[in-house]
Amino acid sequence: QVRLVESGGGLAQPGGSLRLSCAASGSIFRINTMAWYRQAPGKQRELVARITSGASIIYADSVKGRFTISRDNAKNTVSLQMNSLKPEDTAIYYCYAAGVVVAVGMSDYWGQGTQVTVSS
Repeated sequence: QVRLVESGGGLAQPGGSLRLSCAASGSIFRINTMAWYRQAPGKQRELVARITSGASIIYADSVKGRFTISRDNAKNTVSLQMNSLKPEDTAIYYCYAAGVVVAVGMSDYWGQGTQVTVSS
């Protein structure tokens, strides 16, 4: 059974920083892509940043220059460093692992989500 567990959410002031982390556990051989999505109240879930096992990275335009995604392939972890936070970054942030290779095949998984609130 593969699980994704996020940590690091919380409250930050505008202009502040937070760091989110996500650890995948289970009998995992490889994870092709890891990503962070977010969903604000009343809005659809949207991609924040995505990183492949080869370190190819994509950012949403709204976070470019402020957020940095990184991963440790050996530890099956992904992190999101969020700087210069804005109130519009307030959302539940979800970790996503695509192409998780285990003994019986390959699947995609979501974490349970962590709340990020940016407010003064």
